[in-house]
Amino acid sequence: MNALTIADTAIRQDAEGRYCLNDLHRASGAESKHQPAFWLRNAQTRALIEEIGNSANLQSSPVASIEGAGGGTYVAKELVYAYAMWISAVFHLKVIRAYDALVAQPAAPAIPQTLPEALRLAAEAIEERDRLALAHKASSEALAIAAPKAQALDRIAADDKALTVTQASKVLGVKRETLTNWLSANGWMYRQNGSWVAYQQHIQNGRLLYKEARYTDEQTGQEVYRPYCHITQKGLAKLAEAFSREVAHG
Repeated sequence: MNALTIADTAIRQDAEGRYCLNDLHRASGAESKHQPAFWLRNAQTRALIEEIGNSANLQSSPVASIEGAGGGTYVAKELVYAYAMWISAVFHLKVIRAYDALVAQPAAPAIPQTLPEALRLAAEAIEERDRLALAHKASSEALAIAAPKAQALDRIAADDKALTVTQASKVLGVKRETLTNWLSANGWMYRQNGSWVAYQQHIQNGRLLYKEARYTDEQTGQEVYRPYCHITQKGLAKLAEAFSREVAHG
């Protein structure tokens, strides 16, 4: 977390996370009547310090004095608010807003630790890219898909942006039959004339690709075409997430 800054003044912290009253005094305008020593002698302040000191979850003393370079009087966050309120309502509000802005700062993006997490992040990146492309009315296609020629259905290789069901099952670490049954049961693809065909819904949302396999029929000797389903990286990410949940709840 970055340093607390009020009125362009950085408020230092000690090793226990307490804040420097001297810095707060400077941030408030450094008027003599608002010196921390005056506030610390206040009966109400002493009562608050005692109450904080008696708290069951207290990790360190609410007030500490540090000598030497970087020295000063350091106090717990509750006393920062109390000191600011003692000075003025205006300064109290500045402190509240500065601290709220500090804790609201977004955390650094987490590094994916598993394959499903990495694939999910990749899918989100692809979706964001597509959204920006539409917003700017990009006229060119994002991907050029060319179906490779093959001699038999079981030897068809997907392009570098999509995988066959067999290839996808290896990436996901499940049996091909398990993945095929899941895709069928969850409405991703259906059986037609001996081939698995993608539902149009999943083609449109970019999870599946429709491909045609060209091969020679052994009985007739004629060249024929049959539909073939491929899984995109976006679809793979969704599947990884789904199978990850099933394992977690298995």
